[in-house]
Amino acid sequence: MNTTSALFYLFAAVLLVSAFRVITARSTVHAALFLVLAFFNAACVWMLLKAEFLAIALVLVYVGAVMVLFLFVVMMLDINTDSMREGFWTHFPLAAFVGVLIALEMYLVMRNGFNLGTATAMDPAVLKLGNTRALGVEVYTQYLYPLQVAAVLLLVAIIAAIALTLRKRKDSRSQNPSEQVRAKPADRVRLVKMDPVIEAPSLPKTPEGGTA
Repeated sequence: MNTTSALFYLFAAVLLVSAFRVITARSTVHAALFLVLAFFNAACVWMLLKAEFLAIALVLVYVGAVMVLFLFVVMMLDINTDSMREGFWTHFPLAAFVGVLIALEMYLVMRNGFNLGTATAMDPAVLKLGNTRALGVEVYTQYLYPLQVAAVLLLVAIIAAIALTLRKRKDSRSQNPSEQVRAKPADRVRLVKMDPVIEAPSLPKTPEGGTA
């Protein structure tokens, strides 16, 4: 086993462990941090496969932007993880069965790809363009429609995240700047007239414990 194979198995093992901890961690913040670790190891695997642009894009986009926003949303929503974890082990057998079924389907779909003896040779014109430029040409020509669909989905996700953070909560103490600007001096202080409260004098007690 050479160094590249050893690094691949190392990164793949850490990737699997961190991905498993994402769904088993009790804290939502810890799950997000394990997801960051999984992204880093996936980027390392991309680097070993000589896909440097995809590795850098994975680190910059997912780790640098998406995960930071995800952490902010998790902290602002104040999610009750205890109520979400109720019945976890009850539904675990069904979830494990679905996971095994998905893995089996992926194996049946991709098993022919693993039996390739040698990779197909790339076009010399593509090799002259370089990895990044060739990827850009393919994305904005052949895969332009899926790119637009992905952009629309991301836009919907951003709008949904903003709507969740701006929802009205009972324990929220947010202020309305427009109401503060329109406020007048007479509205800031309001004098309320109330009737005086006079306490009745207490009667002296006799030695027998009664009242005089």
